[in-house]
Amino acid sequence: MALTRPTGLFINVHKALVIPVTVAAMLTFGNFSTAMWLYLGMHGTYSILWLIKGRTYPDRRFAEQVPIWIGIVFVFFPLAGYYAAPILLAWLHPDVPAWAVGLGVSIFTFGIFLHYVSDAQKYYTLQVRSGLIDTGLFARTRNPNYLGEILTYMGFAIISWHWVPFVVNFAWIFGFFIRNMIKKDRSMSRLPGFAAYRARTGMLLPRLLRPAARPVAVD
Repeated sequence: MALTRPTGLFINVHKALVIPVTVAAMLTFGNFSTAMWLYLGMHGTYSILWLIKGRTYPDRRFAEQVPIWIGIVFVFFPLAGYYAAPILLAWLHPDVPAWAVGLGVSIFTFGIFLHYVSDAQKYYTLQVRSGLIDTGLFARTRNPNYLGEILTYMGFAIISWHWVPFVVNFAWIFGFFIRNMIKKDRSMSRLPGFAAYRARTGMLLPRLLRPAARPVAVD
């Protein structure tokens, strides 16, 4: 019988290695530029926050047990594609324009806010009640956490100033995020009120032209 481990373990190992991999790239290629330190601060902080989140409000999906070889081949190795950004940045020493630095940091900040705050909203709401979550950050998009994660890695790609990290990001969008969002919609379709909720929200991007739902007061 194959040994199994939680899916989250392989994700957490990837996150824990972000700082060592980035520092190793800096030392290997002798790159201690401002852009390199900025990248280390951004991606390193994101990874530490991920590990804290996993201890304080974990995602139940990541508790699923998978054989170790599946976790390595189909979880850790695909995630390792994200290491391309710091390695290419350290190796090629690009002159990252100031406007790109500002844009990358801004997109990263929006992303990290959406990701961690929406995950917290989902986790703590489900501690109180089950059912559809259609308020707060979920009022206009059904997947603010995925949107946040995509924006976060888009910020990293911009700072890296290379096309490969963009390809990795889009590969994850179409290979993982969209598939999971469709699966989530199918799962939520059985919940009361989902049809109306789906009509007024975007699957990923917020639907801004429709008014957000307002909670109904109960006497």
